[in-house]
Amino acid sequence: MRFLLVLCMLLGSSSVFADAYLELYQKAGWPQQQRHFASALEQAQLRYKNTLPTAIYQTLLENSNKRFATAAMHQRGQKALRQNLDNPNSALAFFNSAIGQKVSAAEVAATHPEQLQRYAAGLPAIAADATRRLLIRHLANALPASQSGAEVTLALGSVAADSLSQMLPGLMGAEQANALLESQRQRLLTEIEANIDNTLLHVYRDLSDAELEEFVSFAQSPEGQAYYQAAFKTLQASLRNPQ
Repeated sequence: MRFLLVLCMLLGSSSVFADAYLELYQKAGWPQQQRHFASALEQAQLRYKNTLPTAIYQTLLENSNKRFATAAMHQRGQKALRQNLDNPNSALAFFNSAIGQKVSAAEVAATHPEQLQRYAAGLPAIAADATRRLLIRHLANALPASQSGAEVTLALGSVAADSLSQMLPGLMGAEQANALLESQRQRLLTEIEANIDNTLLHVYRDLSDAELEEFVSFAQSPEGQAYYQAAFKTLQASLRNPQ
């Protein structure tokens, strides 16, 4: 009897965990963030409409729409989350809490198309006392915010390059392309890091100091670090070219 009970628990655990991963994916705001990315992609596509020859522009649309198809991005992201996070329960408990939902809402709001357009020229300098600035500095060290920003920017910027490479094979070798990509990544990281504290002050401006401290505690904890490392890999997988 005990053997059958253990067997049932083992057989059932994967489906329970799968539900927990999906709930975490939703509670942390991934579906909303993907919709905002789709809006940014559409704007990036439009910027090339009047600057590229028609054939290249159509290739750009086809390639980027295929690479960043919503269902495919969700599938890659959820798979990566399951593969890179051993146990979703601690992160799920945080994002199910009042402070976790406030954090998720703040992050989703910050990437809304209207907000991106409003602050296209740059964020205003945010005033904060020493205590809050110290909390933000701890948060900047705990979150992969700069790396994530660089990955999204590179993905949006790659839509034209991918199309040019397809129409002009041999234009750039794989080694040269990788070197250029890494150079761009490092440049973006440097630019983002220079303003990351002010960016996080803006994103989490509606959190009180006590709420911010609670967020920092989670982000710095082993469970929080495990989640955010997995979250960065989830983002990379979502944006990756399936080809």
